[in-house]
Amino acid sequence: MKLQQLRYIVEVLNNNLNVSATAESLYTSQPGISKQVRMLEDELGIQIFGRSGKHLTHVTPAGQQVIDIASEVLGKVESIKKVAREYTQPDRGDLNIATTHTQARYALPSVIKGFIERYPQVNLHMHQGTPDQICEMAVRGDADFAIATEGMHMYHDLLMLPCYDWNRSIVFRKDHPLASKSQISLSDVAEFPLVTYVFGFNRSSALEKAFNSNNLEPRVVFSATSADVLKTYVRLGLGVGVMATMALDEVEDKDLVVVDASHLFEANTTKIGFRKGSFLRSYMFDFMERFAPHLTRDRVEHAQLLRDQKQVDEMFSSIELPMR
Repeated sequence: MKLQQLRYIVEVLNNNLNVSATAESLYTSQPGISKQVRMLEDELGIQIFGRSGKHLTHVTPAGQQVIDIASEVLGKVESIKKVAREYTQPDRGDLNIATTHTQARYALPSVIKGFIERYPQVNLHMHQGTPDQICEMAVRGDADFAIATEGMHMYHDLLMLPCYDWNRSIVFRKDHPLASKSQISLSDVAEFPLVTYVFGFNRSSALEKAFNSNNLEPRVVFSATSADVLKTYVRLGLGVGVMATMALDEVEDKDLVVVDASHLFEANTTKIGFRKGSFLRSYMFDFMERFAPHLTRDRVEHAQLLRDQKQVDEMFSSIELPMR
């Protein structure tokens, strides 16, 4: 059994069982990958992938367990490399952050600016996507940190630490019917088409809970990952915007009516997540504390020792998070 074979089966799964795409991503040949996967299966005496002719069709139950363990093994190998680099090159390395547009545009700029000034020899890479996409990147090891609000609870391979709370605002044009109301209720909002984030309405979101608890059925006519894009379509009159308050600016958005919606929707918590068992470089601890000052190295290391996410949540329950 070789590490290369373990890497191949993990990447085949990450590429949706497409061996050609896997070969391209690993800069190797398709026959070479197929041969190594077969050799591993022969050695183990099981099928990792089901096949139809030359095509892989599914992951077998045994194969899924093997791939899960292989991912852990590859993660430990990467941690060993990080340990070595921590002692040989403490201020050099890479930091990959996966996050949403709102975080990248409004929450992270000053943090990243200070980090780069402190660690000029650390290559910082930012990847944007939906919450599901960025969490999957962290689970696969393509990102060191996932920073998001929605969806992170579904990824049990990640350790999630709370960073800050945030509220939403209702946004509409000055000629919109809502502009004549002195107070806006949830039923008022539900009367009009809505534009909001792509992940705004799922079973666990604050929006979904608020409308469901009031027996209201909102009509979302447009969704996007970018608050800037949402504001563009609000300006076009497509609908009423529901977006993060921190994404709104008094000067840049003075042509829009912005109404605080903290009385309509419960606050959300943005979290930073990383793979359980990961070895964190010193500069990674520094990044977390810059982003969320209560995430000191001692607290993060203590959280890493806890048995499950529930205990981590209890650990931070007594800490008052900042509001943005």
